[in-house]
Amino acid sequence: MTTTPIEGARTRIESGPHIPGVLTVEQVHRTGRAITAMQENSGALPWFPGGQTDAWDHIESAMALSATGFLAEAEAAYAWSARMQRPDGSWPIKVVDGQIVDPGIDSNFCAYLAVGVWHHYLITGDRGFLDRMWSTVWSAVNLVGRFQRPDGAFRWGADHRTHAMFDEALITGNASIYQALGCGVAIADELGQPEPAWQQARAVLGAALRETPEIFEPPSDHSMDWYYPVLGGAVRGRAGEALIAQRWDEFVVPGLGARCVDHRPWVTGAETSELALALEALGDTAAATALVSSIQHLRDPDGSYWTGLVYDDGKRWPVEKSCWTSAAVVLAADAISRATPGNGIFRDVRPPDGKPGQVSS
Repeated sequence: MTTTPIEGARTRIESGPHIPGVLTVEQVHRTGRAITAMQENSGALPWFPGGQTDAWDHIESAMALSATGFLAEAEAAYAWSARMQRPDGSWPIKVVDGQIVDPGIDSNFCAYLAVGVWHHYLITGDRGFLDRMWSTVWSAVNLVGRFQRPDGAFRWGADHRTHAMFDEALITGNASIYQALGCGVAIADELGQPEPAWQQARAVLGAALRETPEIFEPPSDHSMDWYYPVLGGAVRGRAGEALIAQRWDEFVVPGLGARCVDHRPWVTGAETSELALALEALGDTAAATALVSSIQHLRDPDGSYWTGLVYDDGKRWPVEKSCWTSAAVVLAADAISRATPGNGIFRDVRPPDGKPGQVSS
């Protein structure tokens, strides 16, 4: 009997993402199942049941479903993305129960589909899926290309009605777009439809992130602006290690996780897991493991994760178990255990010249 790509993927991930001494295969699989329980009938993956869906967090959650073997549910999520894409290639910033609440365009939100589609293909090997999603990816990445400024940075968003762009270039969004462009290029090459303009846009953006960080909005007090140039792949090697070291003490609370905001006593599971992914991409698996271990106080018995903890009073806040927090934990576990064929989706991102990136202090 011939094995289909999806059946083959299920066989490959039987061992599943895990972290020895922290999370078993069964526990991570339970987290994947908890994500499926939040999925709407439409395929949308909202922040939490009844909450908003945005195109970026929706894809991150879909990636966790792929990694934990819930392939049909993941493909339902990608089908939602294809249906919800607007003629210009964008998605609304916020959708609640199928209704558009914020019609604006976020360039990073739109770009991230390419990461998810490439990740799902790496896991399944399903060329049919890649073919089906190509037009959606192509439209999205081409739309995002219109947001690039002459200096290489990408504007963060636009008014969907007028298409007037907002000129600010945000560090986190640009670092994520860098990764997405790389995945878009990989998809195009795999399908024999190369897009050299995407590769060029990525090269210019990477150089900007490494060499002229001053063209972006100043780093905020949010931890994402700190570690995302490493997570997205533009800054790696010694430069990446130096970048992480710069603000480690501001954000990392030993034994509890990473703060979302540098001056608040609030650790969050998603940011901690993403920081772990960045560290794993730099080769520091031990530190990545310690970070994921430190947030297991956020784990619920059903396998899902609470968004965060205000540690000076011991209260969970916000009082919600967010889909994307659970997803970030799954993706970190997969990267650390190298369990699925998609485990290197963050680690294997490299600058176009293949050399470690440089970062200004």
